Amino acid sequence: MALMERILFGIAKQWIAGDTINDALNAAQVSYKNGMSVIINKLGEYHTSKNIIENTISEYKTIMGSFRKWKVSGAISVKPTQIGLMKSKKECLNNFEILIRAAAKSQTFVWLDMESSDHTDETIQIYENLLARYERLGIAIQANLMRSQGDLADLLSIGGKIRLVKGAYRESPDVALKSKEKIDQNYQRLMKILFESGNEFGIATHDGAMINFAITLAKTHEKKFEFQMLRGIRDELKPDLIKKGFSLSEYIPYGTNWLPYSIRRLKERKRNILLLGSSFLSHKMGT
Repeated sequence: MALMERILFGIAKQWIAGDTINDALNAAQVSYKNGMSVIINKLGEYHTSKNIIENTISEYKTIMGSFRKWKVSGAISVKPTQIGLMKSKKECLNNFEILIRAAAKSQTFVWLDMESSDHTDETIQIYENLLARYERLGIAIQANLMRSQGDLADLLSIGGKIRLVKGAYRESPDVALKSKEKIDQNYQRLMKILFESGNEFGIATHDGAMINFAITLAKTHEKKFEFQMLRGIRDELKPDLIKKGFSLSEYIPYGTNWLPYSIRRLKERKRNILLLGSSFLSHKMGT
């Protein structure tokens, strides 16, 4: 392992549970004991190998079937390119149907992760198809994309359940907002729409200003929503939110394919580097 990779791994292991399903479920138990639900994601994307796709589906089914036994309140989060979208939309939809049937047995919530804008249309089409048959299903919307307000309106009109994120993929300025200020403004605009017209949504951010804006909106809009944060980031804030009566889910990634994910998380916003650095130092100093 190269030096930079070793340094990144030292930081990344705070939010990545480990390599295996058991690592993820062990981390989930800790979250649950601390008053949080969990969202488990197996790392990896852009799969075209039949064996890898089948193994990914099998692992998600095992996780969903294990939540009750491990006494965890949990959901899974699946990237469409993990389970066949790189081969065809039809194959991806068929594989999601396998997961939905397993989710129905354990009453598990399933999130569709949103990837780069190349896949936005197909991901939304798959979501709309599945939502007609399984209601415990949500989709991520990225505030950095210019199209997101229109997508949000369309999804809310069919009862869609939304996870609002800032967006972590490198995008063209033709389709995406580039400055932090503009992305934050759009995040707040979309959040306001969610509090006015949505229900059962996730505010997925580590940004204190966005969290405070959500708290303010919650005072005047009685909505079922939760904050969502990565395991290992903003750990000092999570107990305070729970004490105030807010629901909170920790996003727990696991698997060996940690490097591309971690680099994307760090590139996502320069502020993440500061948050990770302070969390890492606090952890090392035992605070």
